[in-house]
Amino acid sequence: MSEKAAITVVGAGLMGAGIAQVFASAGHRVALFDEFATARETALPRIRENLAAVGRDPSLSETITLHAKLADAVAEADFVIEAAPENLGLKQQIFVEIEAAAKPHAILASNTSVIPITRIMEKLADKTRALGTHWWNPPYLVPLVEVIRTLDTADAAVTATLALLESVGKTAVEVKKDVAGFVGNRLQHALWREAIALVDDGVCDAETVDRVVKASFGRRLAVLGPLENADMVGTDLTLAIHQYVLPHIDASPRPSPYLEKLVADGKLGFKTGQGFRGWTREQQTALRRQVAEHLIMLERAGV
Repeated sequence: MSEKAAITVVGAGLMGAGIAQVFASAGHRVALFDEFATARETALPRIRENLAAVGRDPSLSETITLHAKLADAVAEADFVIEAAPENLGLKQQIFVEIEAAAKPHAILASNTSVIPITRIMEKLADKTRALGTHWWNPPYLVPLVEVIRTLDTADAAVTATLALLESVGKTAVEVKKDVAGFVGNRLQHALWREAIALVDDGVCDAETVDRVVKASFGRRLAVLGPLENADMVGTDLTLAIHQYVLPHIDASPRPSPYLEKLVADGKLGFKTGQGFRGWTREQQTALRRQVAEHLIMLERAGV
């Protein structure tokens, strides 16, 4: 793949526009496709606003071209990233269309957080150039991209994808098995499952769970991963702790009945103003702003 590759992003929503921004900021030519006119019309203004927010020149967006036809968008691409809604049938059909119109050498990647990459790519004639790239929201502020291989993915496609992502400033990691949730979401939702169980068991309330995480191990997670921490304290101590505490940690293979009841009762979090906690409009705005400002601070500091 050339130093400045032709990149196509399929889907101009929150994730797609953010991914396009990353490549445009690094000087790549980016084609951005969306079948919906509203998404196309708002994409570049959103990208320019995001660039300004992180202290970058909004004119970097000028390397992005908008397309209403998928075939036109992918025709010259070296690398295609699909960022469509989380619908298996839709994604499968999109990749059939992409394969028919793209160059034979183009790498085809799906940005999904939940659907197995193997299923998404199963209708392709050439599966060796297909893989997953799981970006995190917002993609222009969160460094990680998980590169997921299937049993059919060629080593060369994985190597090229990792190199491309690293070249635009991302922290790219290889996921060697196409498992549900990949790595990041498996870890994240294991924590969420225990957090919900603690509240459901009456150990503490939801606010306490969040305060504990943010004021303790959450503060060091950016520089001290869980297995680094285990090595730091010693695998013998880690084993001793696990022998005692693991039997008491929730291990249910199904979603919490407490969570199911929240949803059944219409307590959908920010969407309705009530979830595990109550949320006023002002509280929602303040938390969103706090998260954005924190991520922007880390981005500007090069963390």
